[in-house]
Amino acid sequence: MLRVAIVDDHAIVRAGFREMLADEVGIVVAFEAASGEEALALLQETGCDVLLLDLALPGQSGIDVLRSLRLHQAKPRVLVLTGFPEERYALAMIRNGADGYLCKECGRDELLRAVRAVAQGRRYLSPRMAELLADEVTGAGAAAPHQQLSERELQVFLRLARGQSVSQIGEALRLSVKTVSTYRSRLLEKLGVGSNAELAAYAVRNSLLLE
Repeated sequence: MLRVAIVDDHAIVRAGFREMLADEVGIVVAFEAASGEEALALLQETGCDVLLLDLALPGQSGIDVLRSLRLHQAKPRVLVLTGFPEERYALAMIRNGADGYLCKECGRDELLRAVRAVAQGRRYLSPRMAELLADEVTGAGAAAPHQQLSERELQVFLRLARGQSVSQIGEALRLSVKTVSTYRSRLLEKLGVGSNAELAAYAVRNSLLLE
């Protein structure tokens, strides 16, 4: 039996995906969670084979959860299931450990294909995601600067863009102020901006804020 967990802060969304999975032979919903913290706690208690993970969560974001999962001995396969189109986060999520990326508008058949693919240890790429990767490989379309960020850089970037201070970020991510400041300096260079305000403007311009 394939155990799938659904992590999304909207009950109606969780219900929709639960219904999509309900009648499929060989799949059972192991648990549902409305936040990153709840998901991590339930993973320790219950576990699952495939985690359907939204990015925009209260408290710890899906990106935070993805990084935390690296500390688990029995890591589930992670299928990012989000409202953000592939252009925003797909490349970055795949580079940083996600096994697949789907938009919430997907149909039941595509969801089931994706769940089974990642459960078998394969990456699931939507047609649009495959197109983006092909463009990058052939040079037809260079990836946006934020798509090249590491998982930790992306965490710090999104928190800075939401107006959090270096000390607040350090406390949330359990990093020293010096380390967070180093990440901030790297971000300014990689994104070609000169201040926190410009970081925030970049995030707004590219519709990246996880809210």
